[in-house]
Amino acid sequence: MQRIKKGDTVEVIAGKDLGERGEVITTLLKDDRVVVSGVNVGKKHEKAKQIGNRQIPAQILEFNAPLHISNVKLVCPSCDKATRVGFRFKDDGRKVRFCKACNTDID
Repeated sequence: MQRIKKGDTVEVIAGKDLGERGEVITTLLKDDRVVVSGVNVGKKHEKAKQIGNRQIPAQILEFNAPLHISNVKLVCPSCDKATRVGFRFKDDGRKVRFCKACNTDID
């Protein structure tokens, strides 16, 4: 089970975007990275090109670059703090994530 999943709200704890919050768009499990909307925005310059009879002008594209998972913390939905994530088993045998700050279940 992952500590941070797609759709979670996270806060950046290191790097140029320190303190910013955003929603996780994708998780890259093999690289231990997450892509967060509106955080770590990069720019890519594209040349003008012609596809068939259409001309596409030169442009600057913005994209969300991935962050290492150690540079983000999950924001607890109940206490609204960036917190560490723990795991525990419910009575029915399900494994759930919980907030280490307020001790409530996250999912």
